[in-house]
Amino acid sequence: MTTVERPLWDPFDPAFRADPYPFYDRLRTEAPAYPIPGGSVALTRYSDVFATLRSNQVSRDVEANATLDESNPVAVRRRERRRGGAKTILNLDPPDHTRLRRLVSKAFTPRAIEQLRPRIEEMVDARLERAAEAGSIELIDELAFPVPFDVISELLGMPTGRADELRDWSQALTQGLEPTVTMEELDAADAAIMQLVPYLIEIIEGRRQSPGDDLLSALLAVEDEGDTLSPEELISFVVLLYVAGHETTVNLIGNGMLALLRHPDQLEAWRHDPSLDASAVDELLRFDGPVQHTVRVAMSPMTFDGGGTTVSIEPGQTLLTVLGAANHDPAMFDDPHRLWLARPNAGKHTAFSAGIHYCLGASLAKLEATVAITRLIRRFDTIELAGDPTFRDRLTIRGVDHLPLSVT
Repeated sequence: MTTVERPLWDPFDPAFRADPYPFYDRLRTEAPAYPIPGGSVALTRYSDVFATLRSNQVSRDVEANATLDESNPVAVRRRERRRGGAKTILNLDPPDHTRLRRLVSKAFTPRAIEQLRPRIEEMVDARLERAAEAGSIELIDELAFPVPFDVISELLGMPTGRADELRDWSQALTQGLEPTVTMEELDAADAAIMQLVPYLIEIIEGRRQSPGDDLLSALLAVEDEGDTLSPEELISFVVLLYVAGHETTVNLIGNGMLALLRHPDQLEAWRHDPSLDASAVDELLRFDGPVQHTVRVAMSPMTFDGGGTTVSIEPGQTLLTVLGAANHDPAMFDDPHRLWLARPNAGKHTAFSAGIHYCLGASLAKLEATVAITRLIRRFDTIELAGDPTFRDRLTIRGVDHLPLSVT
């Protein structure tokens, strides 16, 4: 495999963590297929990322198919952790992925999601009324987290009384997905799942005895030609829904609102033009999406243009498809660092992945973000930063974790 000396991509560089997009630009230009320590290759061109996500030459099942570096204790630990329970649809290939997604989709249709709109509007308006009385709002804690969390809780028929604990468990679990994760952080993720799973099992068993009109009850009842979700599959999927059902949307709302505040012309345009409601969130997802990359495993030899050289990929080698870089590729998006809510091809972003693993909850995330942001910018004439925003120190999931605003 060709060795690329530069540009150096250091995920620990504070400048990269603060703003990865200039680094992505350089990688895309100088080394669009970039070998990184540990044997993975990062792909930053839109064409390479999109083709890889849709390719039948790659696998999402890292545990089963990736060549493991036995000298890396974190990699070994991750393999052991994955073997401890059923895989989610995120980490399965056909035919298992096809079967599980078909079962789940029957209880998670776009029509069912759209029916949530009035309830989401009610939740958002209640939060904004408190902000109006206070003249301020800390966007993440007071809107971006509680609304998606309450929505997924209601959708599943889950209690909301342990929101703070569930948020802590969720953040520990997502930290375990980071490529720079430490053994201590994996310990914390294991501790979180050991607390979360018994909590969910108790709720699930209660729902088996007394089904309701909720997604969890539907998942318990779902069938397809006599097939059902096994208990292990059900737990894995509920954990995924609970975590992914709010975690990424929190960051979509936070990142999106910060982007609008930094581009006030676009905020004003959306405030006064309801026709943008159907598409503006796609541009926010493209501009600074919450999920920055995802991994695939090569199942056969592949080659990529590494910037004047050919980078060869062997079976078992992992490919890091950098979604954030693809979404800023000028070959696909004109003037990609410009936020343009009316961008005609914004919907071609890869923020929700592509192919068979396209995000099942995409319609819910877009609905929640659209409602939250439009109600906010149309409820208040003036929205200003009331302090410095801060980002979570993450690579995989990028998100603002503190966004104080004054509103009038």
